[in-house]
Amino acid sequence: MSDKEEQPENGLRKELPEEVPLGAAPEGADDAPAEKPALTGRQRLVMGLWPPRVSRAQLIVAVLLFGLGFGLAVQVASNSDSDSALRGARQEDLVRILDELDSRTQRLDDEKQGLEKQRQQLENSSNQAEEARKQTVEKEKQLGILAGTVAAQGPGITMTIQDGKGAVQADSLLDAVQELRAAGAEAIQVNGVRVVAGTYLTDAGKSVSVDGNKINAPYRFKVIGKPADLEPALNIPGGVVQTLEKEQATVTVERSNKIVVDALRAAKQPDYARSSSQ
Repeated sequence: MSDKEEQPENGLRKELPEEVPLGAAPEGADDAPAEKPALTGRQRLVMGLWPPRVSRAQLIVAVLLFGLGFGLAVQVASNSDSDSALRGARQEDLVRILDELDSRTQRLDDEKQGLEKQRQQLENSSNQAEEARKQTVEKEKQLGILAGTVAAQGPGITMTIQDGKGAVQADSLLDAVQELRAAGAEAIQVNGVRVVAGTYLTDAGKSVSVDGNKINAPYRFKVIGKPADLEPALNIPGGVVQTLEKEQATVTVERSNKIVVDALRAAKQPDYARSSSQ
């Protein structure tokens, strides 16, 4: 091609624009960064789940749930194995298993009955021991009353002997004590001295000595027993009251629903006698 043909007709050379590199922004474009493309719902779900964010409490709960599930699975498998074994067992084996279960049940019933019997025996033994203890305590009180080592109270009488001339002697008071005992007296006290089985009375001038303790008139007897028996025993013809009145003494007898005998004797330890149970 000739040079003339390359020139434009008007004689001016037409300048072509410079080539722009691929991927480069055109001139005059803004310098702001390009906008990020919008994420889909699935992408957002994946980004929320991964990487996983697990707290310590969630990890513990997960471990516990795993252990529980594993235990249930093992139990179910064990039951399934047992059921399968029983289903596949022969009739003779099933009969033997039933016999063993019956024998075990019978042994457990026998053991239960034995334990029940032992429990009843222990309860009876405990009740008997408690009853024996109560009887022992009651017997001790009764013996203490008779021995004069324990105070006593109950219905009875009070007999007062006024002796202004000093004519009443020890034998008259001893007769009164014996008459009261024969009438059922359980506890007797004379002027603050407790009368017991071994009590003795002696004359001491115009007074009387009870177990070595000198007492003076008026002589006051406090007696526990049945009043309906004690009073008539003293007032029988020729009895204690008439005898004392002949000695110019004045005797009064009063019934009471509560007589207190509080004079005590010291408990003596025997020198030679010992309990045969020791």
